[in-house]
Amino acid sequence: MSASAIDPVKLEKLAEVAVKIGLDLQKGQDLVVTAPMAAAPLVREITKHAYKAGGGLVTTFYNDEVATLARYEYAADDNFDRAASWLYEGMAKAYANGAARLAVSGDNPMLLSQQDPSKVARANRAMSTAYKPALEKISNFDINWNIVSYPNPSWARQIFPELSEDDAVRKLADAIFAASRVDREDPVAAWREHNAALHRRSTWLNEMRFSALHFKGPGTDLTVGLADGHEWHGGASMAKNGVTCNPNIPTEEVFTTPHALRVEGVASSTKPLSHQGTLIDDIQVRFEGGRIVEAKASKGEAVLKKVLETDEGASRLGEVALVPHSSPISASGLLFYNTLFDENAACHIALGQCYSKCFVGGADLTSDQIKAQGGNSSLIHIDWMIGSGEVDIDGVAADGTRTPVFRKGEWA
Repeated sequence: MSASAIDPVKLEKLAEVAVKIGLDLQKGQDLVVTAPMAAAPLVREITKHAYKAGGGLVTTFYNDEVATLARYEYAADDNFDRAASWLYEGMAKAYANGAARLAVSGDNPMLLSQQDPSKVARANRAMSTAYKPALEKISNFDINWNIVSYPNPSWARQIFPELSEDDAVRKLADAIFAASRVDREDPVAAWREHNAALHRRSTWLNEMRFSALHFKGPGTDLTVGLADGHEWHGGASMAKNGVTCNPNIPTEEVFTTPHALRVEGVASSTKPLSHQGTLIDDIQVRFEGGRIVEAKASKGEAVLKKVLETDEGASRLGEVALVPHSSPISASGLLFYNTLFDENAACHIALGQCYSKCFVGGADLTSDQIKAQGGNSSLIHIDWMIGSGEVDIDGVAADGTRTPVFRKGEWA
């Protein structure tokens, strides 16, 4: 059994980091967990540490790859325009009542690659619509939330197809543990130190008050205007409920909100994007007035174009993030087929929904105010990589003055 290929000591440390650093779960606070069935060993450790921390009720929802495929094989056609809205309404109610949220990532990234793309797109749209009330609580940082990953065998086989299942799982587990800093003697202390470094970067960017960033590299000449009153964040940050959490483990980025109407130029992806079972590679887009007006890809172009048609905000940016080319995830040389990891290997932009917390006083802004300041709204939020060791970035002040931010993929 491939679970035996996973170091139990490091797995428990990952669970402890998820509860103490990822969530900072509060005494009496309920916790909603979602996870692939294969990740049950990690979920059990998370549940144990949540109760040890004095947490309230822990409720886990598991998804099963075999059951997911059965839907595509046997369900009636109109089934793909529906989602379990009652479930997502319940989640939204739990978050409104103060529950924390933890997602364990690790699904097979290519699970739906052989399925009808239009059915996949319809199912995603229905799920996104149903999930929106719950997602808004998360993306608006009403609650403390976190994502960690488990080396699911089906995911491990995608990354290491040449290895036996046990060896693939072992190798992916080691990569997850290293990126999540649980291969250290004191992972909690390592995370506090890392958060402080990211905080120094975001503080400098906030002091500079750039009005735009200019990305220049092979196939990329892109000016990303920044939202009015934008604020940079990185690592740990405080949710509206007053709890400081680390939403993503791992994380190497500092990020903020672009202005939805002020993005101009061309951008090329530097790593493939794995989206709902499709690998989208060699993305090339052109922006005018903040909107993608041309898009192509050498692989997965039809899926990319479907994504851009999701809604009005899907072809505009909701996030821009800076990650050095020397980040541990980039240095691993692995393509994880998982945005949580791959986005932390390179600078990236995200199509779709912005984060309200990336505004000065964002907790007190209405959605209309966020829109007026340039924040984007959409059912989707999809990150893709435009950074590499060949990309330079300048910060552009309101008066046009330029300051080097990145040179050859590293902080300048």
